[in-house]
Amino acid sequence: MPERFFPTSPMARSPHRHSKTRHRSAMRPARKEPDLSTNRLPALLAMMVGGFAIGTTEYASVGVLPQIADDFGINLARAGLVVSGYALGVSFGSPILAALTGSLSRKTLMLAVMALFVVANAAAALSKSYEVLIIARVLSALPHGIFFGVGAAIAASFVSEERRASAVAMVFAGLSIAVAAGVPLATVIGQRLGWPMSYWFVAVVGIVSLVALAATLPRKIDIAPAGSLIDQIKVLGSGRLLIAFGMNFCAWGGTFVAFAYLPSILADITGFSPNGVAWMLALYGVSVIAGNFLGGRVSDKALVPTLALMLGAQAAVLLIFTFTAPSMIGSILTLGLLGALMFCNIPGLALYVVQLATRYRPGNVDIASTINVSAANAGIALGALIGGTVADSSLGLGATPWVGAIMVSVGLLLTLWSGYLDKREAHRSRSEARPAANGA
Repeated sequence: MPERFFPTSPMARSPHRHSKTRHRSAMRPARKEPDLSTNRLPALLAMMVGGFAIGTTEYASVGVLPQIADDFGINLARAGLVVSGYALGVSFGSPILAALTGSLSRKTLMLAVMALFVVANAAAALSKSYEVLIIARVLSALPHGIFFGVGAAIAASFVSEERRASAVAMVFAGLSIAVAAGVPLATVIGQRLGWPMSYWFVAVVGIVSLVALAATLPRKIDIAPAGSLIDQIKVLGSGRLLIAFGMNFCAWGGTFVAFAYLPSILADITGFSPNGVAWMLALYGVSVIAGNFLGGRVSDKALVPTLALMLGAQAAVLLIFTFTAPSMIGSILTLGLLGALMFCNIPGLALYVVQLATRYRPGNVDIASTINVSAANAGIALGALIGGTVADSSLGLGATPWVGAIMVSVGLLLTLWSGYLDKREAHRSRSEARPAANGA
């Protein structure tokens, strides 16, 4: 038989031909699987730029709050609603908007929320009245939760499972860079060119991200849609998760009682110049990055005790800031610690919510994580409101740190309570397991 009828038969190949085939195979470079992280790197960078813009606009108002108060002729308490309004928009608006837009393609949704972000920040810059500014701030907050929630899911879908954490971290890196560099830069721009220019700066960065996302995001992205409002309500029906949300609420809210008015504290009590205030915000941002990294490293073991230690230290440093605020050196040291502690508990609190949701609401872990972000922003809104009320009361601006320490201490008590419930349930599980083992 001719050998062509048995092309796969070892007997049909001559040794000479076989050696040539092996030689050609050896010379041919091995085929590599496509590296999605490299192919999708432009899209990840585009989302990181968007995260930078959103992170900057979230905290930029803090840096120009005194200028906003002077321009509209209002007190700090009313000006603080610019911060509270954004936080409330994230807390309540983002989850609702996410549920209503679940049928949209993920690329269309990302482009739509970034376009809304740009328009809302432009509206804030053009605001001629305080009321219009508040509305614009609420609208600019709506994309926050969707962008980071959907963006994280998109980033994870781009790479293999073992590289997902790195891809998601790249998206959130924009937020960290915003705290360290974007907020001080927006503050300097607002101080020198007027507070509306801070929002114009953010809008321009948003346009860059919008164009980049349109060019780099693939049309088809296979990720699960957002949970419905009914699913979100189910998560809120878990008492254990409500305690965890309360921990996050108090941790962030307590810090923002003072942080929302930090430029005023540094200028009026400490005596820093406008440039000095910007440098202090930059120091705060650097310490935030360090704290976020440290929190991820120390929260792997003994999670609840570690969270209790962090919240206790956070409350203590806020209390100490009450006494160190009049001193420049004291303020530098205290704020360096406070920035680190403010973000140090984020990884641990997020992980704890995931653990509890896996135990009590296993089908809604992602929704629980989203609500946890909303709880933090609700705390920010209340904290800024409390801080403004305290600043304009007889207690004065200098009392905001110790009032914030009280709110963080409530979060510490919730943490200790949740830890006690964990131990009680673990003891009960062991007790129930013993009879079964004896019966076996």
